[in-house]
Amino acid sequence: MSEFYEIEPSLENYWRAIILFGRNVASYKFALAKSLYELKAQGNTIVTLDQLAEPFSRHICEHLKLVDKQATSSSSKYLDFCRAFNSGEIDQQTLINKTVQFGFVNVIDAFHNVHQQELPKRFFMDARKSHKGIILTDEIFQLFEAQNSLDLIDETEARWRLVETAWDMNLPKHLVQIQHDDRGILVADNKIRRVNVTSAKSALNGYQKSRCFYCFAPITIEQLQAHSADVDHFFPHKLRECDIQKPINEVANLVLACPECNRGQQGKSDRLPSVNLLERLHKRNEYLITSHHPLRETLIAQTGFIEPTRRGFLQDAYNCATLTMGSRMKWEPTKMGTGVF
Repeated sequence: MSEFYEIEPSLENYWRAIILFGRNVASYKFALAKSLYELKAQGNTIVTLDQLAEPFSRHICEHLKLVDKQATSSSSKYLDFCRAFNSGEIDQQTLINKTVQFGFVNVIDAFHNVHQQELPKRFFMDARKSHKGIILTDEIFQLFEAQNSLDLIDETEARWRLVETAWDMNLPKHLVQIQHDDRGILVADNKIRRVNVTSAKSALNGYQKSRCFYCFAPITIEQLQAHSADVDHFFPHKLRECDIQKPINEVANLVLACPECNRGQQGKSDRLPSVNLLERLHKRNEYLITSHHPLRETLIAQTGFIEPTRRGFLQDAYNCATLTMGSRMKWEPTKMGTGVF
């Protein structure tokens, strides 16, 4: 589990550790993360709880309008105040006061804790006793001064949408399936209703750490950039020539690729990737499963309950594709960066 962050320790990946792999018992972590991004833009290092409460409560209230369930607990005094604000029963100042009183009870302490360990880098210090707030560290300013830092906020929002959708479905997790709809959106389908969840790019980028799945070239999930990522189907649609039921649009088959690898002159196009890249796909899926990512249950349902079954699932699809498309079609690009996953 720790290998992902030991290979390339950086501020971006410490942040991703918090967002992707911190505990999810309530959505407060995501609201705090998005608030930190807003507050660092003001340039102040000391942020009082009153100042923090405004963006924090705003993000919670906005998501309550999308999904009323924002925690695993059946009741929450703080969320009830947010609901009361949304319905016009209390004003904003009352909400801010209640946020200071109830909203930060656990999230400030737990924010930097991943897998029951404190991360070596902190984006703020707890200063509730000395300054009635938090102190932003140099790391938070450095983090969001980096190129493509907005990708991290998009990833935070995507993670939040995946988590709250899983809570909202209120069904056994294995009944909730998330698929790609060919318009760039992940859709949750529980056989009763379909819900547009989030951008596939934002949901997948955290694992790939803003690198192309195939060649490791830098990518961004922002649109209209020279290195904007494409959502690519590892097994191309031609795989359906051997079996119409093959899971082309399922999450287990989706990766982010740079434009050159996906559709460039020497790109993959509709060719079958090499067996080395198949191993990388399996490793990616196993990583998301063992990290208890919100896509865990979907990946298990799509590929198998245990690791040997999941490996066999991909091998069967690869064999089928090879027989249909021919072994001469195997493709692997020249590496354009360091292998970081």
